[in-house]
Amino acid sequence: MVTRLINSISRKPPLAPQNWQAMFQEWAKDAPPGPLKRYYEAGSVASDTPLKNTPLLALDLETTGLNPKEDEIISLGCVSMDHRIIRCNDAGYWMTKPEGTLNAESVTIHEITHTELAEAPPLHRILDEILNTLSGKVVVVHCVAIEREFLLEAALNIYGFPLYFPVLDTMHIERLALNKIPWWKRIIARKLSLRLDACRQRYHLPRYKAHHALTDALSSAELLQAQISYHLDPDARISDYWL
Repeated sequence: MVTRLINSISRKPPLAPQNWQAMFQEWAKDAPPGPLKRYYEAGSVASDTPLKNTPLLALDLETTGLNPKEDEIISLGCVSMDHRIIRCNDAGYWMTKPEGTLNAESVTIHEITHTELAEAPPLHRILDEILNTLSGKVVVVHCVAIEREFLLEAALNIYGFPLYFPVLDTMHIERLALNKIPWWKRIIARKLSLRLDACRQRYHLPRYKAHHALTDALSSAELLQAQISYHLDPDARISDYWL
């Protein structure tokens, strides 16, 4: 069952609308008893829910590298939100000790050292709490290939069963927005960065220090709200935008 599920996930067109409710119901039947099964049993947001009524959770991870199959999560930050409000009092931040060692290149990016992680719990001790935080939310990220894929691999390692969930990807939204500009401006647009800070600057959002999981989660939340104001329809179905 697990192999079949992983194969079905990998075959899904990345931009196709997903019937997440039906998928969660199916996965809840086969997930092992425990937190992951409860997560799927709680269900997903209905696909016809208006964007403005959708409970959202901005999420960011810092990792030891960019390969979900080889690298590990070392910190997670999240903040709940909707299309107008960011609830900073609900923010969460965790550090987690990896099984392997940190490499110098990643340390220069996220500035998290072995000393800081020495007393941090391993991921398997906090993933239950993270699942509770994700439950019932559509997750907001900047680059779906990081957050969703790393958590997928983490769940496989810890529970022996995949974790998969609906996402609003601010990088993807920005790419689509740039593709809609007049053709004679596209030569310039192709050179525009899709990095989080660069996207935020196009909406005149404040500049924050990058590569802290909670700060980047907040940055993604603010970016999504700006994108909704300029490019998305708050009354449209969430299924028009999620991946």
